[in-house]
Amino acid sequence: MFSIPGKSPVTITQAAERQIARLMAQKSASGLRIGLKKGGCAGMEYTMELAETPAPGDEVVEQGEARVLIAPTAQMFLFGTEIDYESGLLESGFKFRNPNVTDSCGCGESVNFAPLEGSRAKA
Repeated sequence: MFSIPGKSPVTITQAAERQIARLMAQKSASGLRIGLKKGGCAGMEYTMELAETPAPGDEVVEQGEARVLIAPTAQMFLFGTEIDYESGLLESGFKFRNPNVTDSCGCGESVNFAPLEGSRAKA
């Protein structure tokens, strides 16, 4: 939908690829669907769910055994994002390095994007 021919809308690190493939195999899922929803301190939160099948309009990114499904409403906001998986002593999880983010909250759970051209600014 918002793609450039021959260019993947997101990149997936090897650590994320292994974790996505592991989750897909455990739950017999077709892929990991990522999207955005309103919420959090900064305005938007990433969403992730294992999906049985791609939904109409999903952008599908495949790498090795991993498959990421990008929800249509999130595609323009996620273009250029690197998806990583980090493991640490206190927490482990997916990390999104998104060049489109203009602000994020202190805890890193929510993000904000520049207003789309032609959209009305919030009062």
